[in-house]
Amino acid sequence: MTSGESVSAILKRLHVASPSGFAIGLHITYTTPRYMFQSYPREWLDAYSRQGLLMRDPTVNWGFANRGWVRWSALANDDPDGVMRMAAEHGINFGVVISTLRGGSRTIASFARPEREFTDDEIAAIEEDLGRLHDATLKAPFLSPSLHEMLRQMSIYLTHG
Repeated sequence: MTSGESVSAILKRLHVASPSGFAIGLHITYTTPRYMFQSYPREWLDAYSRQGLLMRDPTVNWGFANRGWVRWSALANDDPDGVMRMAAEHGINFGVVISTLRGGSRTIASFARPEREFTDDEIAAIEEDLGRLHDATLKAPFLSPSLHEMLRQMSIYLTHG
């Protein structure tokens, strides 16, 4: 899977699966992802950035320390700065963080919904799509310049659109 259309289709499925939004950091080096796709509400993205919550976010910390997935509710005791409480104030109530490390590259993503926990089956489907997205963009330096630029523009659009 190397076409922009397939990446777009995966992102669309992930968007539908997480009605409160998502944040996907693909191929992270140190703390910087090669691509960042976010669909959380603009107000939350602004507050998160303004308050510098990235390295205080228990979902991010879990993602760097682990592989696999965990529901946000399991991380509630590891949130001394109240990041999850602040997210809930923006309608981001339930979520799952998934961390993938393969092909020598790490991807960390969180997916959220407003009304209930994700089921195990929903998480499995999201994890499968995230793995496809990770694999499809893993060789980005070897992608055609037009596809690489399209992915970059999609990242900007989802984050700022």
